[in-house]
Amino acid sequence: MTVRSVAAVDLGATSGRVMIGRIGDGRLDLELVSRFPNGPVEREDGLHWDFGALYEHVVAGLAEAVRREPGIESIGIDSWAVDYGLLRDGDLLAEPFHYRDARTARGVDEVHAIAGFDELYRRNGLQFLPFNTLYQYRVDPRRADADAALLIPDLIAFLLTGRAVAERTNASTTGLLGVDSGDWDAELAERLGIPSRILPTLVDPGETIGTLRADPAARIGKDLPVIAVGSHDTASAVVAAPLSTPHSAYISCGTWGLVGIELTEPVLTDAARDANFTHELGVDRRYRFLHNVTGLWLLSETVRAWEAEDGSAIDLPELLAAASSVTGDVPIFDANDSSLSAPGDMPARIATLLGSEAPSTRPAFARSIVESIAAAFAEAVQTAADLSGRELDSIHLVGGGSLNRLLCQATADRTGLPVLAGPVEATALGNVLVQARALGAAPASLEELRALVAATHEPERFSPR
Repeated sequence: MTVRSVAAVDLGATSGRVMIGRIGDGRLDLELVSRFPNGPVEREDGLHWDFGALYEHVVAGLAEAVRREPGIESIGIDSWAVDYGLLRDGDLLAEPFHYRDARTARGVDEVHAIAGFDELYRRNGLQFLPFNTLYQYRVDPRRADADAALLIPDLIAFLLTGRAVAERTNASTTGLLGVDSGDWDAELAERLGIPSRILPTLVDPGETIGTLRADPAARIGKDLPVIAVGSHDTASAVVAAPLSTPHSAYISCGTWGLVGIELTEPVLTDAARDANFTHELGVDRRYRFLHNVTGLWLLSETVRAWEAEDGSAIDLPELLAAASSVTGDVPIFDANDSSLSAPGDMPARIATLLGSEAPSTRPAFARSIVESIAAAFAEAVQTAADLSGRELDSIHLVGGGSLNRLLCQATADRTGLPVLAGPVEATALGNVLVQARALGAAPASLEELRALVAATHEPERFSPR
């Protein structure tokens, strides 16, 4: 049996990793090579990403991957969506802003004064999120000096290969891609004061972006191609969500919970617009008809605040075990409340929403957080079913949230549907599968790719109680 190997760079909003993916006859597995922190840094002009450090972590991780597995054949990169870097003559004009920076509110007002949300939804099919890229572009004065704007995975690919392109699944999150055409909406960009010249050539998952330039190739230890994958991490995660039937919903759960179904045609109805459901592109031109729900960000920020208060680390599995033993009515709050979107004292803000019902113990407080996330998941799943006219029979919960047994069970209980949890590393697996397919080392269809995932990563079932 021939086993093929690729390197997957998977960057999240709180951490990143480089992994070796191996695929062969009935085999699909990952080896973690490196994991590194990622997060916002406060600069004089606002909240940014420490992109220089992020890039160095990526190159170091790839070098270690090649050292461990000299047979690696390609590199694929995925990350969170919407954030970008502006280039002029190949140089980065400034550190990329973080999507939670407060400047985006001004961008919303300016954009909607020119093109209202109703028009935007007809053109791009995106749910309203105040940090969508078009709002960020609108308030970035450097856009006038730039000759290219690259989302984070494309920016890293450019530094590695020297080729500036925009991978289509991630480009669909900018708000500047036509929902029907899948191409740049240059007319909209120009109306919003965003020079259409900064929008790069589009590529699809599976296309080779380029080969490593001399300097990164020397540092990494091998001259490799960089292959476009579903570079929006949710697009890659949905590739590896082993959807058991056409009536399966998915939840890709990490910092965010992306809750939805896969469609082949958009649902551009007033009801979908009013429910704030989005049409982000997936691999093979599928639509990810979904709604963003605040995910484990609420729990991780709460734990971070408690750890700062205590001056010591909290054992999260121990906390969740205690939370699962909490009895009686559990108060819930709106997990999507705008007051919870920024970093800071999360326990105090959640307590304000809960009012007099706010639990007094940490396990009970954690239980309220988990149940509130599950309630938001359940509402989004039901709305997806209603808007699409599709009767749902199961939910595949993938990503880091699939390790949270309390959340999986609460989601099953609140939806009345079985939850199939796993794989944990769905994003990296989807990254690997698209690379492998491009190399001729994996099946051709999404259904066959998902069958391979199901065969090699059996999910854990949580039945509603």
